[in-house]
Amino acid sequence: MKYPRPDEAVSAFDAKTHLSSLLRETERGASYLILRHGKPVARLVPCPPEEPADYPALADSFRKIRSEVRGKVSTRSLIDEGRRR
Repeated sequence: MKYPRPDEAVSAFDAKTHLSSLLRETERGASYLILRHGKPVARLVPCPPEEPADYPALADSFRKIRSEVRGKVSTRSLIDEGRRR
């Protein structure tokens, strides 16, 4: 097998051998079923598109959290506290 075709079953050996081409085709929307000894063990599918971060909502969340904390806050002390847990 020189190049796996999109949307077909591929042996684990061929998947390992042709991983770069499988990944390239997966980026283009193809998916593959990976077989070991003829039995399905994994599926290589494209990742869903990432949603852009909602920065205003994120900033609002930080402001809300900060408003609930009383007094002076040291980032270093918060980091150290998180490490102790």
